[in-house]
Amino acid sequence: MQPAARNLTGAINAMIEQAGLRIVAQKRLRITREQAEAFYAVHNARPFFRELVEFMISGPVVVQILEGENAIARYRDVMGQPIRPRRPRAPSARLTPCRSARIRCTARDAPDTAAKEMAQFFSGNEIVG
Repeated sequence: MQPAARNLTGAINAMIEQAGLRIVAQKRLRITREQAEAFYAVHNARPFFRELVEFMISGPVVVQILEGENAIARYRDVMGQPIRPRRPRAPSARLTPCRSARIRCTARDAPDTAAKEMAQFFSGNEIVG
């Protein structure tokens, strides 16, 4: 999920596709406080939770479903969000001018959490593989 500020969705989509991933569903929408709190519920005890929720409801977001070999790890790598090591690796959307636009690209860490979150934003007929 990423805020859609400054019309950078196309540039981020190009990075995703260059990494060998396919975008099989995508929506631009405004999420509610309840949706943001549910999406980030795993972080609700952390000090940054409220700020994160406020940021995510502050404007439109783009939600996507990606498909490809090792898609979760590949997307996290593209977005500079590797599970290990802690430091982002270039090139990534987090290390480009997109970073200054306060874009938050979020990736899940496992297929089961990804499936749960896909159902939060998409119905079966909206996913075209």
